[in-house]
Amino acid sequence: MKEQLMKAMQHNQLVDLMYISQSGEITKRRVKLIKNFGDRFQAFCFTKHAKRTFITDNVLAVMPVLRKERVVI
Repeated sequence: MKEQLMKAMQHNQLVDLMYISQSGEITKRRVKLIKNFGDRFQAFCFTKHAKRTFITDNVLAVMPVLRKERVVI
């Protein structure tokens, strides 16, 4: 899992995460990785529209975003 996150950060790629919070809630987050701190990493979360710190061990799945979704208004 950690290798996938590092690769996404090196290529400046967006990823979709399945993440389990400290309270046990599972969420899907689209993030852009910013910095790695060993067992944690910082990313911009497009779900919360803010920088967040995630625990690497709480990441259940990583899926690279192959194309950006466009919204028609």
